[in-house]
Amino acid sequence: MDNEQDKKILFDSPDFVASLAGGLSVLLTFDENHSVMTLSEVAERTKMGRAKARRYLLTLHALGYVHKNKRQFSLSPKTLSLGASYLNSVHHHDIIQFYLERVTEKTGESCSFGVLNGDEVVYIARSAAEHRLLSITLSIGTRLPAVYTSMGRAILANLPSNQLENYIDKVELTPHTPYSITDRKQFRQMLRQVKEQQYVVVDQELDTGLRSLALPVYKSNNELIGAINISTNAMRISNEVLIGEFLPILHDCAAKIQTYYI
Repeated sequence: MDNEQDKKILFDSPDFVASLAGGLSVLLTFDENHSVMTLSEVAERTKMGRAKARRYLLTLHALGYVHKNKRQFSLSPKTLSLGASYLNSVHHHDIIQFYLERVTEKTGESCSFGVLNGDEVVYIARSAAEHRLLSITLSIGTRLPAVYTSMGRAILANLPSNQLENYIDKVELTPHTPYSITDRKQFRQMLRQVKEQQYVVVDQELDTGLRSLALPVYKSNNELIGAINISTNAMRISNEVLIGEFLPILHDCAAKIQTYYI
């Protein structure tokens, strides 16, 4: 896990390159709902001035990471090389993918592996079932709020206590559905239970109809590396089936992945 204290010190350090940070923020402002934007839209979403946003966009365009069509900008396929570099550096990615696909074969449901990055869970491997669950398309690189995802909670519950408390104190508990937890005390108690039982079910807190089961994944030396989950439709799969039938399958998947992390 990233050292939050080191990052706070770095922001105030002469070693911090603000222009690089700005360029990355421009790249990251593009998403499924904002795939094509004008200069004004980019400036608004990144909260920077139009002149600065324009310089970043034109620089990224010159480098081949952004496509420009008259007044509109979009990401170019070259940005895929950035994500590919990370995936190529992740040890045993193909092995993780293999075992996720075995889970999908056994359950008929989607299975994913994610890691914590800031306040979000990033999908780094996924085996998708035929049925679609969310209003958004999940794929490698998708980022979702850790607080309302099963993988996020499985990871958060097992963070060092001081890191977890800092997270709980600052995280925004913004409801996504009527089922979303918004009380910090309740959220803290829930994470304590997750840590004790080492699995979590999130029932329609991120998206109505979405129910998911997750558990943490460790290296053989008990270092936390991420989490795996099974996601399904709440109308089709009950909590009893998730825990009674799917949890052992997910435990077996985690154990097999762990054997490759010495």
